[in-house]
Amino acid sequence: MKDDATRTAQIAEGGFGRHYTDHMVTREWSEKDGWQEPELVPYGPITLDPATAVFHYAQEIFEGMKAYRQPDGGVSLFRPEQNAQRFAKSAARLALPEMSVEEFIETLETLIKQDSKWVPNNVGESLYMRPFMFATEVGLGVRPSNKALYMLIATPASGYFSTNTAVSVWISTEYVRAALGGTGEAKCGGNYAASLVAQKAAAKQGCDQVVWIDAVERKWIEEMGGMNLYFVKGKGADATLVTPKLTGTLLPGITRDSILTVAKDLGYKSEETMISIDDWHHGVESGEITEIFACGTAAVITPVGSAKSAMGTWVTGDGEPGPITGQIRAHLLGIQHGTIADKHGWMHRVL
Repeated sequence: MKDDATRTAQIAEGGFGRHYTDHMVTREWSEKDGWQEPELVPYGPITLDPATAVFHYAQEIFEGMKAYRQPDGGVSLFRPEQNAQRFAKSAARLALPEMSVEEFIETLETLIKQDSKWVPNNVGESLYMRPFMFATEVGLGVRPSNKALYMLIATPASGYFSTNTAVSVWISTEYVRAALGGTGEAKCGGNYAASLVAQKAAAKQGCDQVVWIDAVERKWIEEMGGMNLYFVKGKGADATLVTPKLTGTLLPGITRDSILTVAKDLGYKSEETMISIDDWHHGVESGEITEIFACGTAAVITPVGSAKSAMGTWVTGDGEPGPITGQIRAHLLGIQHGTIADKHGWMHRVL
């Protein structure tokens, strides 16, 4: 275990995924015996045979959620039931064993209670929980694995991106993230591995992130990197928040879903609909689209200032984070940190 001084210094360093807590949870599954009891063990390396199935056939899934320090010093998770349900859905799609919501949440609580000192105290900071599961059968036959390992690790996290500046995005027309019938709705590593070449292309264009379009008509906006997108139409109380609707190829983001509710709480209209590249381009040029932001567990809410594509470059507003983006982010963080009333029962108390 790390001493108090080391732990405090590593939490203060901030960032995302730089340091990890002292412990992790593991749980084995086999087709023969089912799920074994979870184990809380010291954080450390694991040993796998070179012929382990996950290395060859990418049978793997993961989740991401956060534990937040509360005003009384306690710790709460944000909507873990939703993560548990999505984890089970991803498992079914990747032919991995499903875990009940209760058992999934129990592993989170076990690790948080053990390593609670790792939860940061500042607003906007949290303990990021990373549950994942992968095939562990040894052999090279292409078939669903008869063994799997579930693991849970955690890392103190501050901002994924800077909250003071808006990111730039490259709209990829060369590569596709997902198609109907594929794994777009599942949270699996293969989706992210396939995105990296497009992310490199975005960086080559001087952009921070890549935006995906649909695989069929190659014109409908889907999501940004590993995050969902929102477009703000109009200004002030009359503004409408618009997000691409779930078509079976987008990841159903929990932050995305929460923002639909938060928008209503704050008096804004919201829509889930198809948005084309032309809609984006013309909406920005005409001034109809006044703000754009991406959202996800890791990044929370990230403003998008400019977009670049084969059609050219266009800037949203003055290219800086907009007021509604900031308001939504502050309200969501307020609920998560317990300074704004949790009207929807989203927070799951652990300590």
